[in-house]
Amino acid sequence: MAVLKLLLAYDGTGFQGFARQPGGRTVEGALLGALERIMGSSPRLSVAGRTDAGVHAEGQVVSFQADAEPQRVQRVLNGMLAPEVVVRGASLAPAGFDARRSATARSYRYRIRVAGVADPFTARYEWHRPGRLAVSPMRRAAGFLVGEHDFASFCRPPKDGRPTVRRLERLSVRPAGEVLEIGARAESFLHQMVRSLVGTLVAVGEGRLTPEAMPTILAARDRAAAGPIAPPHGLTLVSVHYGVHPRARGRSRAGAKPGER
Repeated sequence: MAVLKLLLAYDGTGFQGFARQPGGRTVEGALLGALERIMGSSPRLSVAGRTDAGVHAEGQVVSFQADAEPQRVQRVLNGMLAPEVVVRGASLAPAGFDARRSATARSYRYRIRVAGVADPFTARYEWHRPGRLAVSPMRRAAGFLVGEHDFASFCRPPKDGRPTVRRLERLSVRPAGEVLEIGARAESFLHQMVRSLVGTLVAVGEGRLTPEAMPTILAARDRAAAGPIAPPHGLTLVSVHYGVHPRARGRSRAGAKPGER
């Protein structure tokens, strides 16, 4: 049976996150309901990023096994779910492809509007926080956070006791007129990690935290040590990256077989 890969965009405002849950309207639930009408049964989905309630996506990726023509699936799904959920692309993936396990990195963008008034045309996708933020200290703080660290201070504690060490590849702060954009890229993120990073950088931009406090916050491994969590609606999953896994490249250089996990 073939593996189908879908590239999704969605407005997360009316959803209680991506993952299906009892009694809640979710992106996965809407997608599975539509796929069941197309194929007669609900496939088992793999998703690259399990976005939280209110979080949006421009480049979410899902995969599943099905005997179906990709362009027909795309056309029918868009007829049923657009404009709230849109299939931007559909294709057959190589054997063994898994939207979550095959991903090598995820990129997120957080938008903060610092103007005195909100923009009614973008308010669903931005945190309106009026008032200037000091960009240079925020960038210095971001520099302390890039790299491999224990991000326990920047996430909701995992229920299963899984490790909280992650490698943050990029954390950028970019003014764009009346909007401040914060970009983050990592192989994977912890629950609420990006929003916690954003809230902490905002606290730096307001002068409530110093950039030099970041190593102390990391070492504390305590959520209370970091800044507040930014609201979900300013966050968008921009893209998911695939290719040779960084750890596989390292092992290959050390003598492991190419592609070894």
